[in-house]
Amino acid sequence: MTRPDEQIEARVAWLYFMEGLTQAEIAERLGMTRLRVNRMLVEARTSGLVSIALNSRFASCVELERTLVGELGLKAAIVIPTPQDPDLIPVLIGQATGEYLSTYLEENRVRGLGLGWGATLRETIRNMRSGRYPDLCVNSMMGGLTHGLELNTFETASALANRLNAQCQYLAAPIYAGSPESRDIILAQDVFRETFERIAANDIAVLSIGDLSERSLLVRYGLPRDVSTEELRAKGAVGDIMGQFYDEWGKPIDHPLNRRAIALDLDDLARIPTVVLASGGANKTLAVAGALRARRASVLVCDEDTAREALALARGAAAA
Repeated sequence: MTRPDEQIEARVAWLYFMEGLTQAEIAERLGMTRLRVNRMLVEARTSGLVSIALNSRFASCVELERTLVGELGLKAAIVIPTPQDPDLIPVLIGQATGEYLSTYLEENRVRGLGLGWGATLRETIRNMRSGRYPDLCVNSMMGGLTHGLELNTFETASALANRLNAQCQYLAAPIYAGSPESRDIILAQDVFRETFERIAANDIAVLSIGDLSERSLLVRYGLPRDVSTEELRAKGAVGDIMGQFYDEWGKPIDHPLNRRAIALDLDDLARIPTVVLASGGANKTLAVAGALRARRASVLVCDEDTAREALALARGAAAA
C-alpha cells in the first residue's frame, strides 16, 4: 500500500537531491511551508526512500510531471504509476486528486469549487481530508442523471460539501436538453442564469475526461437515444469534458449534442484560474491528448502510461 504522502515526498526528494533546489525554493514551488519540506526530507532519509539515488517507483513519474509542466504550460501535473489492473486507475487517480485538492484547499483561499461527476471524482471525494470551510461553496458544473452515484450531481456535490463542512449549490438539470433550442430556453431563466454566473466565477474546477468506449459512464447511460457514438466519431470526437465532445485537437465538434449540454461552455473553462482534469487509462489517451493540446487543463492528474503517450501525441501536433 502507498502512504498518502509518499508521492509528495518523492517530489520533494527529487527537487532537493536531484535538482539541487533549496528547501525554501521547494516550499515556494510546491506551495507548502518550509517546515513541511524539512520534515519530508527527514522522512525520506529515514524511510530509505533516499540513499545514493532516489529509490522510489515514483521517480519516473516525477520526471514526467516536470516535462508536462515545462512543455505544456501546466501549473502542476500529478502522475501515478500505471497499475496492471486497468480497473484500479480511477481509484488511484482519485486518491492522488484527493490529496492534491486537500492540500490546495489548505494552502489557498478558495470561495468557489466547481465539480463534475464520474467514478474518478467519486474516489477523489472519498480520499479528501475532512475540513471546515464555511466560506467555500461547492457547486455542480454540469447537469446529471439519476443512474448511480457517479452520475448524480446532487450526490457528488453534497458529498464533498459535507466532507469539507462547506456550502453546496446544485445545478438542478439533466446533462442534456431535448434540443439546442430547449437548452436556450432553460438557460434563459433567471435561476439558471444566476447559477451559470456562479459557476463561471469558481476559483477552481475539478473535472474528469470521458471517451467514446463502453467504459464511459456517459456513453453507457447518458447519451440521448437519438445520438450514437458512431455519429460522434464521424464528426471527429475523441472525448468529452462536461458532456461536450471535442476532437483530437481539443476543439468542440460540430454536432447539435454539444449545444444541448447543460454545462459551462468549454471555452469558458479558460476563465477559471485553476482547472484540474483527473483521468487516465489507455482508452482515454486520445481524449487526454486533445485536452492538453487545447490547454483545457491547468492541472493534470493521470497515470504514467497514458500521460506519456498523450504527451507524445501533443508533441507530434506541435511539430506538425
